[in-house]
Amino acid sequence: MDIKVLRSFAAIVDEGSFAAAARRLGISKSTCSKMIADLEADLGTRLLTRTTRAVTPTAAGHAFHAQITDILTRLDAAFEGVRAASARPAGPLKLGVPVQYTLKVLQPHLMRFMEEYPDIQLDVVLDDSRSDMTRDGFDAVIRIGTLEDSSLHARRLHDANIMLVASPDYIARHGSPQRPADLRDHQCLHYTNLRGPGTWPLRQGSEVIYQKITPAFSSNNGELLRALAVGGKGIALAPEFQVADDLAQGLLVPVLPGHALPGVPIHLVYSTRKLVTASLAAFLDFAARLDLD
Repeated sequence: MDIKVLRSFAAIVDEGSFAAAARRLGISKSTCSKMIADLEADLGTRLLTRTTRAVTPTAAGHAFHAQITDILTRLDAAFEGVRAASARPAGPLKLGVPVQYTLKVLQPHLMRFMEEYPDIQLDVVLDDSRSDMTRDGFDAVIRIGTLEDSSLHARRLHDANIMLVASPDYIARHGSPQRPADLRDHQCLHYTNLRGPGTWPLRQGSEVIYQKITPAFSSNNGELLRALAVGGKGIALAPEFQVADDLAQGLLVPVLPGHALPGVPIHLVYSTRKLVTASLAAFLDFAARLDLD
């Protein structure tokens, strides 16, 4: 049953007049009268007694009015509760984020976000795979690299350099490749979440080439590959933010530095099909203010 009909009936009983109820609801008197006539026909009983002076409820009308008044009061409270929740940053916010990017770059900013918005219940899922936002219930995800799904909104956070690294010990034992094709003769530590099986994106002049490699070891976990590279087990393709400390300490050295891949975009992505809650809006605004470079 249309809630407008119930509100019309309650207003008529409260005001004692079709005309007054219509003015209160902002509708015509004829519309108000028709809704009540349809309601009585639907219920199979008369709810109102109409005279030239007043409109009063019948016994059935009194009982019906008492019940729907309680229902309408609870509905109004529910509506206001939702409006209040959507108007202030509060409630759950589920994010899908890459593991190493979060640990190396995003973590201190998430802590600050929690301090700024204590009423938001942040649920951060660390996962390097490309999550399905709808299936997995994410409000937003962070993705590294070129975006493919045009049905999503994306906010660019910053760019990351992708580089080849190896330990000094590995280079001493195996030598350093001089061109991308030389990688076919080296032990390559391959990150399986990269697009294109068994290929690495590298810069060659102004273009990006996809160099074929034969992985000595493969994993979907970047931290494991970094540890193997530090341990002298091969050459890894890694984001600079992941290996910056190792480079500074001399545990890793750049390989083919002229072929590093600069400017790989990192985006905060959210669906166009979901309502932007106050919690998500707060995080979008927070992300826009971050200095991640």
